[in-house]
Amino acid sequence: MRKFLVSLAVTALVAVAAPAAAAAPVVLAAPDIPVANVQAHLNQFQSIATANGGNRAHGRTGYRASIDYVQAQLNAAGYTTSLHSFTSGGATGWNLLAEWPRGDANNVLMAGGHLDSVPAGPGINDNGSGSAALLEIALTIARQNYTPDKRIRFGWWGAEERGLVGSTAYVNSLSSAERGRIKAYVNFDMIGSPNPGYFVYSASGQPSGSLALQQVLQEPFAAMGVPTELTSVGGRSDHAAFASAGIPVGGLFTGAEVTKTAAQAQKWGGTSGQAFDRCYHASCDTTSNINVTALDRNADAIAYAIWTLSAGTPPPSGPRFENTADVAIPDQSSAESPITVSGVSGNAPATLQVGVDITHTYIGDLVVDVLAPDGSVYNVHNRSGGSADNISTTYTVNASSEVANGTWRLRVRDAAAQDTGTITGWSLQF
Repeated sequence: MRKFLVSLAVTALVAVAAPAAAAAPVVLAAPDIPVANVQAHLNQFQSIATANGGNRAHGRTGYRASIDYVQAQLNAAGYTTSLHSFTSGGATGWNLLAEWPRGDANNVLMAGGHLDSVPAGPGINDNGSGSAALLEIALTIARQNYTPDKRIRFGWWGAEERGLVGSTAYVNSLSSAERGRIKAYVNFDMIGSPNPGYFVYSASGQPSGSLALQQVLQEPFAAMGVPTELTSVGGRSDHAAFASAGIPVGGLFTGAEVTKTAAQAQKWGGTSGQAFDRCYHASCDTTSNINVTALDRNADAIAYAIWTLSAGTPPPSGPRFENTADVAIPDQSSAESPITVSGVSGNAPATLQVGVDITHTYIGDLVVDVLAPDGSVYNVHNRSGGSADNISTTYTVNASSEVANGTWRLRVRDAAAQDTGTITGWSLQF
């Protein structure tokens, strides 16, 4: 995030807390984004910086290597990617654009964040965090073969730290017709601060339509029981160029150099009297500078916003139950994770959505079953996928013959030797 000398202005927002019970229904349209996958991208950014003079700054080899890493992932997933070049400080810079080739091309939702760091450090929170979350969400869209109503376009911007150069160059390059096709832009810059706050960009003073974005970005935190504050980020990040073009904007932020107050520490935890990010624009902005809980919550919130704003298949109207406790999968053995469903009348639907997140180094070893309360078994994965790692997907199960209430179980069996894994979470959407 570009540094300004002004303090960050915040306005308190009272969030509605979700019930404390682990299996409380939370209505979310999007899949859970495994934070381990986001962290894996951050590890790649750290390795790139380490191999390239300690940073990923504009005009340096580390930035181009970061672009190449992200673009290769997206190309392999089926995105249409392009590089948009510009010049700043006598050096060529690049923006990476990636478009999911589905949805109305005249009705575009854009989501972005800057990929460059300052020269002083690797920029893992600023803004590897936003960049990594966007990359994993883009890959999730591809894995789920998601068909939105709107066209989804991602942007990873260059030279933000030199004054929002890349995003401004991109917006300035668009014709009036091309700008008109972009119905909204949401920005994610610093979402894993080590002493985090939970800030949503305020719609005040922004183009018409920004209030709807603000409200959508608040919704997932309310469902999590996490209070948020509105923040007036002004021209501090890449949303500014889009706002100047009259495009509705929104975004999320976990704080930079400003000090956390006692009231904020009481609300969010962490340390009052200390900056949200003590390593802001410093060499210590490494993978050790990330609050994993904040990263996880924000990645899920971004996914919720993108799914909701792209208005694909309407989300199920029933309640959602989940279990996010880690359960080890032993080698050549089985593991189970329970979810207790209550308060749902009648039977489960014919389109029960079963979200599954499993880390494992060889998914061809795995047999994954959903067990209904009466013990009926529904197989969703049977030793397919070969040597690929991890399962992060949503299955549709016809469970209309099953009573909804009761304890459902996800059973994972490792059917071959040499590999172990973990059930990192699963969910039932009625």
